[in-house]
Amino acid sequence: MKLRALLGNLGLAFGVLIIVSPAILFFIWMASLSVKMEIDNASYPPVLIPTQFAWSNYAAVFNSNRFTTYFFNSLIVTGSATLLALLIGVPAGYGIARMQAHKSTIVVLIARITPGLSYLIPLFLLFQWVGLLGTLWPQIIIHLVVTVPIAIWIMIGYFETTPMELEEAAMIDGATRWQVFRHVALPIAKPGIAVAFILAIIFSWNNFVFGIVLASRGTRTLPVAVYNMISFDQLSWGPLAAAALIVTLPVLLLTVFAQRQIVAGLTDGAVKGG
Repeated sequence: MKLRALLGNLGLAFGVLIIVSPAILFFIWMASLSVKMEIDNASYPPVLIPTQFAWSNYAAVFNSNRFTTYFFNSLIVTGSATLLALLIGVPAGYGIARMQAHKSTIVVLIARITPGLSYLIPLFLLFQWVGLLGTLWPQIIIHLVVTVPIAIWIMIGYFETTPMELEEAAMIDGATRWQVFRHVALPIAKPGIAVAFILAIIFSWNNFVFGIVLASRGTRTLPVAVYNMISFDQLSWGPLAAAALIVTLPVLLLTVFAQRQIVAGLTDGAVKGG
């Protein structure tokens, strides 16, 4: 039995390695490009570890293309869109779960899987008409199209698997529905809220299309900064890879450090429901 369990674990580990190895290799190669001179990036056979590290690639990123401004724009847009998504999504998920409004769940799912480009043109015309185009507000509002369905969908699944006994006991004692939600349901739903928070940050932070279409030169976000590293005259792989690595690193670190919370939030409700 121990040998079978060992072989099973080894097989699982090998399967996981096969699945994630392309992503790991791409990330390693991007990190290698970011610290190499252009002559090393164009050399054949490829050089993985350079003899001389070109840290100037990172300096070039921060010194050009308003990278610092775009970083703070991303913080404002992602932070605002995530907080608003939780303020809307958590109560909405609770209400849909308790009312068993399955048709509303389907609407949320459709909103989640619909491409963001479907909303872009009408919202672009709307923001242009009200005079908000080029500010941070259009990006915050349109990012809600991405973050709110994520928050609602996760919270619906979590609230549907949490026990009703505590809420029923509180209502018998005279608590209102709002008091039950605030003092009973919310504390139980903290793992689910953490998952919704993390996933909303990831999807909002990485969004590219909204930032390049709805923003002006001074209100674009970090993914656009990577695009700005590409010029028609010359493609510098070092600064481009450094910019991509800087944009990816915050989300990557958040995912690595919060992986336990993500797993707990996605599975804890099912355990409680069982």
